Amino acid sequence: MEDTPILASPLAQTISLWIAALLTLMIFSFLYKDNPAYKFAEHLFVGVSAAYWMTVGFWTTLIPNLMAKLFPSRMGTIFPVAVGNRAEYFYIVPLVFGILLLTRLYSRLAWLSRWAMAFIIGFAAGTNFTRYLQSDFVTQIHSTMIPLYEPTGNIMTAVGRIFSNLVVVIGVVCALIYFYFSKPHEGSFGKAARVGIWVLMAAFGASFGYTVMARVSLLTGRMSFLITWVQSIF
Repeated sequence: MEDTPILASPLAQTISLWIAALLTLMIFSFLYKDNPAYKFAEHLFVGVSAAYWMTVGFWTTLIPNLMAKLFPSRMGTIFPVAVGNRAEYFYIVPLVFGILLLTRLYSRLAWLSRWAMAFIIGFAAGTNFTRYLQSDFVTQIHSTMIPLYEPTGNIMTAVGRIFSNLVVVIGVVCALIYFYFSKPHEGSFGKAARVGIWVLMAAFGASFGYTVMARVSLLTGRMSFLITWVQSIF
């Protein structure tokens, strides 16, 4: 006879539902004012999240990518795919830097962690520079180098594309003019700079609106959960 999972029992499901609902209400209580219930839920969420991701990082990153490389004979049965035939001792270098990071917990040796932080930040900046250059710089320039006219069979489609491409080109040029400070923003140059301000405001507004809609989606999910919880009670 197979064992029945504990979480499959109706009692466990009811308890987990009530805990989730009460924690949700504690978070919503901040809409009234800051209170101990909200602080309890906030600290619980942060603590559980930190502990969870620390555990996941330990078993999915530290063990297979470090310990399994240094001790393949012992870790081979746990991570047979990630382990090679022999130990790779150059992984001692990241191990040493990881230990140096922990010296921040001891004030007298905290200065040693700066070496590890400097190496991590420098390495990350160097390796990510080309990736960000390609994705956030070259690709953006390529996206603005578009033809103003694209022949199509439908005249309305062609007019729509021309208008859309003109908006992109003019908007990019005016936004760049706004950030050109070697010349006073006067006359036609100043008018183009003011158009650039409007373009930037529209871009930032769209980005902010997208963020708000994402938060509204989370709120909708929580409200739907609370409605389900109330229905389960009655």
